[in-house]
Amino acid sequence: MRLLALTSLILASTLATGAFAAPAESLNYNVVNLSAEASREISNDEMHAVLYIEKSNKQPAELATQINQLMNQAIATARKYPTVKIETGAQSTYPIYDNDNRKLKEWRGRAQIRLESKDFKATSQLIAELQQHFQTQSLNFSISNEKRTNVENELMIEASKSFQQRAKTLTQAWNKANYQVVNLNINTNQYSSQPIPRMAMLKAASSADVAVPEQELQAGESSITVVVNGAIQMK
Repeated sequence: MRLLALTSLILASTLATGAFAAPAESLNYNVVNLSAEASREISNDEMHAVLYIEKSNKQPAELATQINQLMNQAIATARKYPTVKIETGAQSTYPIYDNDNRKLKEWRGRAQIRLESKDFKATSQLIAELQQHFQTQSLNFSISNEKRTNVENELMIEASKSFQQRAKTLTQAWNKANYQVVNLNINTNQYSSQPIPRMAMLKAASSADVAVPEQELQAGESSITVVVNGAIQMK
């Protein structure tokens, strides 16, 4: 009796597994992989800059005080531009030795500040002021998170409609009545930015009264692409 009950249980389990597997097996024919995409060139609306100072002193304590004063001065200057976000970056101090690497000559310190803003004019003016003591390490433009999200939402709709149209066209070409989506993936991580040439206004300035030509602010464009790919079963 126990053997019969065990056999019945195994048989029931096998039938149940087969019943659930049947729909999956029905997807093994007339299944086609498709992809569609939608792209758009968008003007960059956010400006990013990294500036740094590099000083030397035989006394590390005096060097640290000098750098801290300049950093605090930069932060105070940035307060005049409320539309520009400023934050401190990497900071380091290291020894400098003579040519024989035996005698300590001095200490050298380096510190960074980072600027971010959608207000290009204010950021450029701030950079011009800071260049009295700071040098520009890098400058780039990008699309803000808010703008990128809005554009991606629009492109997801465009790419999805394109996918549906391709599925419909392929179904008709194969003389099928309809189709069913088997799986669908949407990739919104396609993003590329055009390189921006270094602007003349970023060259080291000898005074704080540096004029920043507005016509040189060429933020460029970035490309956003949304890709929709998946599989359909033609019926």
